[in-house]
Amino acid sequence: MNAPFNPARVGTRDPFAAYVCDETTAETLRPIAVEMGWPPEKVNKGGLRNAVQSLSVSASPQILFVDLSESGDPLNDINALAEVCEPGTVVIAAGQVNDVRLYRDLVVSGIQDYLLKPLSPDMLRDAFTHAQAMLNAPKTVEASTERPHISTCFIGARGGVGASSVATSIAWMMSEKGARTTALLDLDVHFGTGALALDLEPGRGLTDAIDNPSRIDGLFIERAMVKASERLSVLSAEAPISVPVMTDGTAFYQLQEEMRAAFECTIVDLPRGMLVQHPHLMTDIQVAVIVTELTLAAARDTIRLLSWLKSNAPQTQVVVVANKLQVAAQLEISRKDFEGSIERKIDFAIPFDQKLAAQAAKLGKPMAEVGKNSKTVQPLADLATKLMAVGDSAESIDSAGKAKPAAKGTSLIGKFDLKAMLSKPAKKK
Repeated sequence: MNAPFNPARVGTRDPFAAYVCDETTAETLRPIAVEMGWPPEKVNKGGLRNAVQSLSVSASPQILFVDLSESGDPLNDINALAEVCEPGTVVIAAGQVNDVRLYRDLVVSGIQDYLLKPLSPDMLRDAFTHAQAMLNAPKTVEASTERPHISTCFIGARGGVGASSVATSIAWMMSEKGARTTALLDLDVHFGTGALALDLEPGRGLTDAIDNPSRIDGLFIERAMVKASERLSVLSAEAPISVPVMTDGTAFYQLQEEMRAAFECTIVDLPRGMLVQHPHLMTDIQVAVIVTELTLAAARDTIRLLSWLKSNAPQTQVVVVANKLQVAAQLEISRKDFEGSIERKIDFAIPFDQKLAAQAAKLGKPMAEVGKNSKTVQPLADLATKLMAVGDSAESIDSAGKAKPAAKGTSLIGKFDLKAMLSKPAKKK
């Protein structure tokens, strides 16, 4: 799904409207609406189809109840509703299909709740009370907007080094352990795995942006990005491989601009080819993470990437990460020789854990979430902490990859310690 609803902004609109398919549902709903202080005449017939037609010419309410009973393709129809529904509306759906997968997909799309018919008064009362609580809850995102935005890109020195996997894990850590709203932008338009790694459908948001750059604004970002969790959203694609990408890169740059306004952290999974074709994408990137392996070819390309970044993006701090690190006897090049070749130290070394990688892929979760006690995860935690420290101006990384001490008067991420938090389960919202 690619049209999440966001309850973070509520305007002066009608507090409630409902669109149902049958009189039985209407009769159950009206007295509950009266209890909640809403006019019973706001319960309309026509289901989801009438909701789309009505909201295309009028403002959407704060709480919207839609009946999906007559919908042949609920997910697609909810996308159509999102096109006419203003941000800030909390949507509660009802239907007759008892399917866990459908429920999960609807919730991922941004629906607040999915109720199985026949409906009971207690069921409706609880759903509406929870929706009101969502609307009235303090906006934690607004409270944290004073923190500077951090934009980071991940570039694989070679194909298959695991740059996308590392980027996904870092995005998850920033959102779950760092409690920051995070956008993951996967710019591999044909073969991107950003959504796949999180067990999500990529949607059409990225391809729509490429086709219509003029449409990209805050509202487009809100509807196009797929929500992986409360704080993590993804923009990825699986464009047909028979269709080449025809763009000057304007859409990608505009996406980054809007994401900076909407999120606290932006993680860009940047293919090497995209870097060559659209160098302007590095303009506002604060940290570039080169993910490599200890092979001869990777050493050559790491050298070339370091040289390119020095010439074309001197404002960007560079971090080198050696991923899938094998035992010394199995290395094509030793770490010492590799560092000698690239003329700088490796900043983070991530051990290879085949069992963890396979388990993460099967579950559709980042390795950082699955392998809490794995040696592979600790360097990821260190990297995430380093990146957030850069964003908070608590510390920065110089051109040699070494951390500079924090300037006087700065705080260390509110004493945030990702290592200590790794052992704690992520809070469920």
